[in-house]
Amino acid sequence: MIDIILKKRNGQPLSSEEIHFFISGLVDGSIPDYQTSALLMAIFFRGMDTRETLDLTRAMMNSGDVMDLSGIEGVKADKHSTGGVGDKTSLVLGPLVASCGVKVAKMSGRGMGHTGGTVDKFAVFPGMNMELSRDTFIENVNRVGIAITGQSATLVPADKKIYALRDVTGTVEQISLIASSIMSKKLASGADVIVLDVKTGSGSFNTPESARLLAKTMTGIAAGMGKKAVAIITDMDQPLGYAVGNALEVREAIDTLRGGGPEDLREICLVLAEEMLVFSGFATDKAMARNILVEKLSNGEALQKLAELVIAQGGDASAVFDPDKLPLAASIQPLRSRRSGYLTRTDARTIGQAAMMLGAGRRTKEDSIDLSAGIVLQKKTGDFVEKGEILAMLYAASDEKTSESEEMVLGAFEYGEERPAPQKLVLERVE
Repeated sequence: MIDIILKKRNGQPLSSEEIHFFISGLVDGSIPDYQTSALLMAIFFRGMDTRETLDLTRAMMNSGDVMDLSGIEGVKADKHSTGGVGDKTSLVLGPLVASCGVKVAKMSGRGMGHTGGTVDKFAVFPGMNMELSRDTFIENVNRVGIAITGQSATLVPADKKIYALRDVTGTVEQISLIASSIMSKKLASGADVIVLDVKTGSGSFNTPESARLLAKTMTGIAAGMGKKAVAIITDMDQPLGYAVGNALEVREAIDTLRGGGPEDLREICLVLAEEMLVFSGFATDKAMARNILVEKLSNGEALQKLAELVIAQGGDASAVFDPDKLPLAASIQPLRSRRSGYLTRTDARTIGQAAMMLGAGRRTKEDSIDLSAGIVLQKKTGDFVEKGEILAMLYAASDEKTSESEEMVLGAFEYGEERPAPQKLVLERVE
């Protein structure tokens, strides 16, 4: 292993055999975390070429079970987001698309750093099982039309270990590591159609250039493995929607499934859902797809599908129809503006880090999450704010915690004399 670390540290490509040796040793425990961390840092600085990235993806995918979803009738679709602040699209998108008849077989992860994870969000429903067996997963997709599961110990175990270490070793933002992590799970979970939401901006791990490279890398991996994939590059310079934090985001997702919700969240979900319907053959074009989707939001079928999903996985779905049953923080404090002006920026990364400080995210892989903690913005980029007006509501377990994060949240907002131009939500489509 030391030879492999030194080779990559010196900028040389790793052979297929060396990558397989690393992944095998990682999974069987013969390679310790500190050596894995060293290699991850070497990869972070030296990178991997196209062949190395594909080899890494394949080795990770084959490090455990590869799901055979042939028992699911019809086209199986999955969606993945590269992570952002307030990104609760899976909570909306999965039930929405499933209500249209597409089979949604989705594997999701936990939060990393300042970005939230779908598995953590679904934990707000008491009793919900996010570690389904293969048979239960297939049965639920056939019966309900959708199942969402976290990574089991036997499905891509290499990624589960690498995923946790990247989060706490400063090696998250690396294209090959991100692409292999995402695509090994997508490929191992057996979906036929994969829609990728690649975030760019301060709240993501990507610049516009790296987002484009990541999108091309992931769709290229999919093509190399015989799968259909499309990537949509979307803005994450400010939080998506207004809520940041698990229970708070679930409440906002429920509102969206009811036909309301923030305009930006609704639009992103519709754009991604259009791709899933067209790729899966349930709509001939995006205009037809949007008509179907809007109808499912307005007639209550999308919201009902969320309840069916929760119930099928052992959860208490009463909060789907009564969001006041969701976990509520003990301390809820307003944060007021200290000046007047147009908000020219609402920095997503800072908001995400402040939410993590409040308890909504993990600093280390052993940290537990406070499901009720987080931030609900009252103002976003482009809004005019008067001095003393509420910018955000802070949610935490104690007044001390909310006070500690006030200065950080205030620092996320920048002011100007003129209203800034609207930010474009959907930046590019890569297939």
